[in-house]
Amino acid sequence: MEQKKVELFLDSGAFSAWSQGKDIDINEYIDFIKEHKKVIDVYANLDVIGDAEATWKNQMIMEKAGLSPLPVFHFGEDIKWLKKLLDRDYDYIGLGGMVPISTTNLYHWLDDLFTNYLTDKYGMPIVKVHGFGLTSLRLMLRYNWWSVDSTSWVLTGRMGAIYIPRFRVGKWIYDDDPWKIVVSNKSPDQKEEGKHITTMSPMEKKILLNYINEKGYKLGISKYKTVDSDYKLVENEKWVDKKPIDKKEKREVEIIIEAGVSNRYQFRDEINIMYFLDLEKSMPEWPWAFKKKEVQKGFFD
Repeated sequence: MEQKKVELFLDSGAFSAWSQGKDIDINEYIDFIKEHKKVIDVYANLDVIGDAEATWKNQMIMEKAGLSPLPVFHFGEDIKWLKKLLDRDYDYIGLGGMVPISTTNLYHWLDDLFTNYLTDKYGMPIVKVHGFGLTSLRLMLRYNWWSVDSTSWVLTGRMGAIYIPRFRVGKWIYDDDPWKIVVSNKSPDQKEEGKHITTMSPMEKKILLNYINEKGYKLGISKYKTVDSDYKLVENEKWVDKKPIDKKEKREVEIIIEAGVSNRYQFRDEINIMYFLDLEKSMPEWPWAFKKKEVQKGFFD
């Protein structure tokens, strides 16, 4: 990390803490940032979900402590708080509170912000904007964000699926919703036509496998065996099911013959990261003008 091989964006964890009914001590957060400041490129303010005034106070506390946190404005807050941020001439701000909000409502909210506050009369950004927890590709592509974050890449991989871009006229297409294809050997979707890679049509399966191979991965091959619950795993073996309470019960073991996205979640994580890196490369060079467009019928279906 100290060799700056990656850029690190530190979120305060306020949303996770709020959803779990926990508190984060702002002084501990400040101390943590100061201790690791050499390797942190951006760190967010400790926002208080549902309390814009408390969020503002935390911004001031962190600044008085000698830090420059990314200020955050949330969905549902009075617009005066966004105006206060813009009046202080921050060059980079975050928009949060969007995770539980419907895409339709976000569309109207973001259109207003990017039309009337975050861009000039030509639609060019007057400030860099980060979108917290932004998972919708259409919302990513519609607005001139500087950056966005989401955990969908890892959640998708752990649920046994990978992102694959659409394929048209011999090219991978990144300005349309990608396929989210289930590839895990353990997925129940293997029996549902069109959901698992093994149930796709021959033409679709060929395209999907081409993408996986182009990224340097294989689908993978596994076989299975049933063993006693006290069996000791050897190399290239892993448990399929949880350890039973009754030691007399049998357990299933997956034997990895060829490692791939079907039997290694780490590979699914990696290939999903690659998808988003390629998506980023396909975006227009920032800054670019936001132009409000009418929403097509079925846009948010």
